[in-house]
Amino acid sequence: DDTLWVNETYFREAETEFCNLMSEYETPNKTDQELFKMEMKNLPLYGYGVKAFALSMVEMALEISNHNVSQKTIHDILNIGKNMLEKPVELLDGVEEVLKYLSKKYRLILATKGDLLDQERKLAQSGLGELFDGIEIVSDKQQHVFARIFESFGGATAGMMIGNSMKSDVLPMIDAGGFGVFVPHDLKWD
Repeated sequence: DDTLWVNETYFREAETEFCNLMSEYETPNKTDQELFKMEMKNLPLYGYGVKAFALSMVEMALEISNHNVSQKTIHDILNIGKNMLEKPVELLDGVEEVLKYLSKKYRLILATKGDLLDQERKLAQSGLGELFDGIEIVSDKQQHVFARIFESFGGATAGMMIGNSMKSDVLPMIDAGGFGVFVPHDLKWD
């Protein structure tokens, strides 16, 4: 996501809003740390994305408040998630131009992880879909996933993954036998 359009910014804003909602129960720093732990605990069950994040916020609110959080606060937390899902897609500077240029010379595949509906929404709103020869929305980016994705395009050894995460984008692609290019981003998820 953050290699093409703004994404992590919205998660950070939501975390701040959530911490403010929970301020009567715990400090913002502690709430943020505990929310991250809850997200990590829930990854195998919920996966990645806004909906998983919202469920983790609800669980954390219940835990931090010792199940005393109000129904209104739970409603507010759900609205944080809904608001994230309604955010407009804001392309990063130069993305459209670079993809148009590259699409004339190379086959482009969008490989992203997260919630299917949200990723499809963002791709549709971005207007970039026609520039890709393939679109893969996966639950996680790992070596075997990249090997499968690139199999029909000549194999991973003929592929290059460009992304802002060493862990999710670059290293799994290199492990699959392809090339990985790291694009630094100011904000990245831990």
